[in-house]
Amino acid sequence: MYEKLLVAVDHSDATHRVIDAARELALLSDGEIWLLHVREMEVMPRAGMAAIESNAEALEVVERTAQELSDAGVKTHYEVQNAIYGHAAGEIVAAAQVHGAGIIVMGSRGRGDLAGLILGSTAHKVIHLSDRPVLVVR
Repeated sequence: MYEKLLVAVDHSDATHRVIDAARELALLSDGEIWLLHVREMEVMPRAGMAAIESNAEALEVVERTAQELSDAGVKTHYEVQNAIYGHAAGEIVAAAQVHGAGIIVMGSRGRGDLAGLILGSTAHKVIHLSDRPVLVVR
């Protein structure tokens, strides 16, 4: 089915459900998972880029998740990418292309249509930017 899965993880409540779904897909197809966490950076005039989270916080989410998946018998790789705040979707789609992922698996924070329209939805942007299937887990 899918030999390679790109799985985007963050610190949201949906991450556990995303990992469960990705693990099941990978086990069904004997596939491997590329975990990606996008560390967003805020652009500050005259100060440059300021990280919203530390490197340690970003690495913690992917390392913990990679270990969980490896323990379940899934071949897992992980990485952290930096992006300007609001541009995570482009990084997710680019990583899927680089790694040759057949599907992108990611979570939704559950914002309603209006909040998603006003605040923007990373999942919505990924769906529109991607040239491959996207599984959004709620």
